[in-house]
Amino acid sequence: MSTLIRGARVLTLDDADTEHAAADILVADGIIQAIGPHLDGGSATVIEAAGLLAMPGLVNGHFHSQQNLMAGSVRSLPLELFMLHEVPPPGVPGPTPELVRLQTLLGAVEMLRGGVTAVHDDAFHNPGPTRAGIDAMMGAYAEAGIRATVTINHPNVVEHAKYPSLADLLPPAAKAAMDAAPLMVADELMGLYRWFHGRWHGAEGGRLRIGVANSAPHRVTPELFHQLSAFSQAHDLPFTVHVLETKLQRVFGQEVLGESLVQYMHRLGVLDRRMLVVHAVWVDGTDMALLAAAGCTVAHNPVCNLRLGSGTMPYRRLRDHGVPIALGSDERSADDSTDMWAVMKMAGLVHQVTNPDWTAWLQPAEILRAATGGGARGMGRPGQGCLRPGAEADLILLDLDSLPFTPLNDLRRQLVYSATPATVALTMVAGQVVVERGRVLTVDEPALRAATRARQPEITALVAATQAAAAGLEPYYDAMYRRAAAVDVGFSRWGNAEP
Repeated sequence: MSTLIRGARVLTLDDADTEHAAADILVADGIIQAIGPHLDGGSATVIEAAGLLAMPGLVNGHFHSQQNLMAGSVRSLPLELFMLHEVPPPGVPGPTPELVRLQTLLGAVEMLRGGVTAVHDDAFHNPGPTRAGIDAMMGAYAEAGIRATVTINHPNVVEHAKYPSLADLLPPAAKAAMDAAPLMVADELMGLYRWFHGRWHGAEGGRLRIGVANSAPHRVTPELFHQLSAFSQAHDLPFTVHVLETKLQRVFGQEVLGESLVQYMHRLGVLDRRMLVVHAVWVDGTDMALLAAAGCTVAHNPVCNLRLGSGTMPYRRLRDHGVPIALGSDERSADDSTDMWAVMKMAGLVHQVTNPDWTAWLQPAEILRAATGGGARGMGRPGQGCLRPGAEADLILLDLDSLPFTPLNDLRRQLVYSATPATVALTMVAGQVVVERGRVLTVDEPALRAATRARQPEITALVAATQAAAAGLEPYYDAMYRRAAAVDVGFSRWGNAEP
């Protein structure tokens, strides 16, 4: 099957930042075959694109699909307290496979309509991952038509061991309950990964792939960390790790490990080019040099970082060290949407208050590349996320005859600061049109919304149970948070200029 997109303005976002005032794009077998004027498409299906902009589809470089039902459910809190209010307490059964399907489709549909053609989903499953839940999630991604790389995010250490000083602050009964909670052993989780890889990696013609994850360095045993790293290397899979998202995590490294979490990973020998380091807010110069030397990619989630008060990632310093950057929306309980246009705009704005040197502020072209090629690199797809012959045909058409582009003064600047999901006229993934003029072609969206609304009592009850359990523990987590906030770690990421 082939398609000819005819007469579009084309922004390739390739290495040369090539742009065509008017050109055709020939797509066949899910791959871009040619870009240029007056192409002969033969019997190809023609899409008339005069007045439209063709550009690479956006890549959501970090996401947690399990929170797709939770937008607006948790007030703004520091991460350590926020997680109390989003993770159901022990004893609450996990979602049914049908609910997993619905929540996965909701996120996929919202992303596709907004011009996101690929997502790196760091999927955590409460109370634990199951084959039925994973099948439901991956089946939903297959159904929606989005490109997805999906991990299993699951810690395997006792809750209070993930934090500095929490064990000393908890009442004996609460600490005993945490000690008694069942943990998934490393061999059990690795067995699940082997099944996951055999069943889903490369499915749907390669559109669906798997990655590995360990939640964060301090949330798993060194044994599991090494096994996951070896699995990533053996199968050349991306490896997602949350690192130094908050100051408290910096304090954990300083007080418990005697080194930063990045240095800890370096000592374990697990840093490599496959690793997607998520957040990297509280990194210092030594950490940045180690990440750069290993070839890691960093996933920047500016909206989530502001929502949870985590601080501002040192974007320019990481780039100056040579660290590639991807952009992500993170979960819908912390960002409350999957709008990557809003993520790009926030990335373009927030760093302007961290550095008075305006010449170092982020430029629209580099933000666009982070939201496309940077995300593809983090997914283990280097060289994708651009429009060029031989690249995967993941692209979007935007309506230049819309208010955000009227008048059109600077294309890249208006893409970053003016565009919205409503400007997306068409979304194509792997050569297949999946959204056209605001209508999703792969999923019955009204039925999906109705089916989800029908589950509202179940969702409300889950939120209420989680909030009730969180209320009993919040004073101890709050005391831990305040203690860590007062510790001197040598620098700050809270409203301060980058040192």
